[in-house]
Amino acid sequence: MTPLEELLALLDLERIEEDIFRGTSRDAVIPRVFGGQVAAQALVAAGRTVPDDRPPHSLHAYFLRPGDPGRPIVYTVDRIRDGRSFTTRRVVAVQHGRPIFHLSASFQVHEEGLEHQEPMPDAPDPLALPTAAELLPRYADRFGGPDVLDKLLEARAAVDLRYADEPPFGSVGEVREPRSQVWFRTNGKLADDPLLHVCLATYVSDMTLLDSVLLAHGRGGWAVGDVVGASLDHAMWFHRPFRADEWLLYDQESPTSQGGRGLARGRIFTVEGSLAVSVIQEGLVRVPHPRG
Repeated sequence: MTPLEELLALLDLERIEEDIFRGTSRDAVIPRVFGGQVAAQALVAAGRTVPDDRPPHSLHAYFLRPGDPGRPIVYTVDRIRDGRSFTTRRVVAVQHGRPIFHLSASFQVHEEGLEHQEPMPDAPDPLALPTAAELLPRYADRFGGPDVLDKLLEARAAVDLRYADEPPFGSVGEVREPRSQVWFRTNGKLADDPLLHVCLATYVSDMTLLDSVLLAHGRGGWAVGDVVGASLDHAMWFHRPFRADEWLLYDQESPTSQGGRGLARGRIFTVEGSLAVSVIQEGLVRVPHPRG
């Protein structure tokens, strides 16, 4: 299978009861389940209990415990509400008999209404930017282990993700404005399933969102090993239709960090300038204590 086919298989959960699903995991750069994977799988589980004419418009999630990539994850869906316009689902992800993740998602039938949006910020042409295969090997000597580069390349194989500026691991020790931009799209075409595109954007949304926190302090990130951390909570609002197999600009910033936590905000725009998704996440961001 191609890397994209493997990712799609990861999101194609096994239905073991009417509202119970099971998913597998893939290795990540850090020795736990990638948070974007759990969020995307939970949204898949919720979406499969909702009529097709009600796409998701928001999700709110908490990461409770690190996931074990060597064990299946069971997703239990609670049908909280089925209204005339809105449908609400709650999903709990369980491993080893304990919840590791909790998600609430809301779905809505299409409605006409008032409309406005922020303008799309300036950004370079994605095709003028280096691919992960071109960019990441330049910084291999900064990564925290000999296999980190291979894991990073493997994690980016299904998604073409391109940094508009130098990534945190490329400017270690340099304090920069807490803003970052990446362009992304899947490495291949997708079926015309709106839920699939939303779930893939959910998967990618956790890849780089905390980069802006790192830039404010000259830290290189998890791959470099000068911080340790994890996603704590994650919220997304889906405003307008988009395709995850077409270029999307992910504009990210961090307004604050404190108490071992960093807050980051993101906006995802289509190449035509439509504001498609808003994202907010708080993450655990700790500086490792020297040994001894």
